[in-house]
Amino acid sequence: MSLTAVKGRCAPYGNYICHTFQGGSWADRSPLHDAAFQGRLLSLKTLIAQGFNVNLVTTDRVSALHEACLGGHVACAKLLLENGAQVNAATIDGITPLFNACCSGSVACVNMLLEFGAKPQLGNHLASPIHEAVKRGHRECMEVLLAHKVDIDQEDLQHGTPLYVACTYQRTDCVKKLLELGANVNAGKRLDSPLHAAAMKSSVEIVVLLADYGANLKGRNADFKCALDLAVPNSKIEQALLLREGPASLAQLCRLCIRKRLGRSCLYAVPKLHLPEPLENFLLYR
Repeated sequence: MSLTAVKGRCAPYGNYICHTFQGGSWADRSPLHDAAFQGRLLSLKTLIAQGFNVNLVTTDRVSALHEACLGGHVACAKLLLENGAQVNAATIDGITPLFNACCSGSVACVNMLLEFGAKPQLGNHLASPIHEAVKRGHRECMEVLLAHKVDIDQEDLQHGTPLYVACTYQRTDCVKKLLELGANVNAGKRLDSPLHAAAMKSSVEIVVLLADYGANLKGRNADFKCALDLAVPNSKIEQALLLREGPASLAQLCRLCIRKRLGRSCLYAVPKLHLPEPLENFLLYR
């Protein structure tokens, strides 16, 4: 499918495309697709009552449910699902309705799809909903998926881990939440770490966050470069990395050691230790 054919209505994700169409662009597009895309609930009810198949797809295998979720039309999506729409249907590009809901940032659609049996984590041949949510900065969608046991360090072959994607697209809120929830601070895209991505994007706040959570400042990528090598000379990024080159403080080392021992349960385990409030806040980066 060419991008020109859907100009203004599709968003590329690597080799993937969030599927939707401009009205009348495709001959195989049904009135059901149009109603779902435009969020016209009454029209959708009428069409279904007239016998339209809710699982009717285009030549690219785009269903009306894909359209409703991409538009964030939760009532339309629910109606389609209640009438038998396939919740895990995939387009020829591997796009699912859940991916499209994450693309639109509709938490309501994401929750509903999961209630109807959507698979939150998919194989490598399908586009990853959590990576799309992070890429677009839809933190709440990301959190819902993580609550449904999506691997926080899932490495997409093209885009790396969710944390790496968050650093690449400078989604600071997502970076913070992923680190809070126990994402591996050094897991990125093959030998490139999240810190490499943050250094290349000149994101000082994210560099500081990663360093505070124990990122390996000396880690080398495939070109044998560390984050400092990728920073623009005399930039704030370079200054931030140079300030953290020396030995960490004893307090920081203790914090990292305790958090490592507790693992991903740290966010929930620390409050149960009944520590003095200042110490609890320190361990939780508050």
